[in-house]
Amino acid sequence: MNYEFFIAKRIIGSKAYKSSISAPIIKIGIAAIAIGLVVMMVAIATGIGLQQKIRDKVVAFNGHLTITNYDSNNSQESIFPVSKNQSFYPEFKSVQGITHIQAVATKFGVIRTETDFEAPVFKGVGDDYDWSYFNDFLIEGRLPLFKEKWSEEVLISEYLAKRLRFKVGDEFQMVFAKDDPEKLPSYLKCRVVGIYNSGFQDLDKQYLIGNIRHLQRLNKWKSDEIGSFEVFIENYDDLEEKGPEVYKQIPSLLDAFTVVDKYASIFEWINIFDKNIYGIIGIMILVAGINMITALLVLILERTQMIGILKALGSNNWSVRKVFLYNASYLILLGLFWGNLIGLGLLFTQKYFKLFPLDPNVYYVSEAPVYISFGYIMTLNIGTLILCLLMLLVPSYIVTKISPVKAIRFE
Repeated sequence: MNYEFFIAKRIIGSKAYKSSISAPIIKIGIAAIAIGLVVMMVAIATGIGLQQKIRDKVVAFNGHLTITNYDSNNSQESIFPVSKNQSFYPEFKSVQGITHIQAVATKFGVIRTETDFEAPVFKGVGDDYDWSYFNDFLIEGRLPLFKEKWSEEVLISEYLAKRLRFKVGDEFQMVFAKDDPEKLPSYLKCRVVGIYNSGFQDLDKQYLIGNIRHLQRLNKWKSDEIGSFEVFIENYDDLEEKGPEVYKQIPSLLDAFTVVDKYASIFEWINIFDKNIYGIIGIMILVAGINMITALLVLILERTQMIGILKALGSNNWSVRKVFLYNASYLILLGLFWGNLIGLGLLFTQKYFKLFPLDPNVYYVSEAPVYISFGYIMTLNIGTLILCLLMLLVPSYIVTKISPVKAIRFE
């Protein structure tokens, strides 16, 4: 054991240290480290959690990429059909990292009851549809089954169900206008078998999901014609790379665009979270560092006589500085311990008990989601420790200016 560490340990363990003038300032420094770490952990966990939740909900309704006819102009309604007879369907083998591709179609319609009406998008899906996202969203009933060719089963959002006062098992008619305004509209009978709530009200109010064969009949399409293909990839971080790859592998008459292109404003908004997180981390480390600098200066002032004695006994400036840096490291580690304990406690409590709700009209989620990862927690702890120690190197330089003769006489 080197003597600098030994002296620092004796200082920390002494009763005088705990009851000294610097004790309140030291406690404030420890509290600043702990509070700073808690704030940084919460900022990262909720920021990334919100990004992932919102992103996953948008992807659930649209896929990571959409392949459609060029003439569609990114409309919510499928206007011009696309043939299912494509080299990339039902398996997109020419591009690595694609997990699933499904055929869908959409059409605007009107649901009218005795007291209310809504104009959602009927999203037609088939046997190839991946229901994994909606398994998590389902709050009542079950998912539709399309064993019968003209199955009337539909999945409706909780928002629409409440607006129209529908329950599982209710039947209703949906009205679809024809291109020729002089012709009578088409009617489609539907039966509610399930109610979902994604927490993303802007999308929930738009979509109900049913059998794609009804839209093929209403649009007078062939059985192998659909509105568009939705493509899912393995890793969202590869989306920017996979978009051009998919586009190159499809016929020239088809277009491919990502979910980020379709909902640019939403993704621009959630990307702002990154800047907020970096800003919070910078401010918290700066505040914690300043508090630790204050604590270190008070420690040096309080131990001026000890510094003079150590120098008189032959210790060089760096050795004396190391004594105080070891002392400061202990205080930082103590602050990190309490910060981790409180921070992880808050995050796990929110993850499993959902104590802090959010307004879904503003944040697109009903409660604050949290993302907990060992990687960013370790990075925060190590980064805070290193940056605070680097900031303490400057005030510890004061030790070199202390004269042994004057220090020993200092009272």
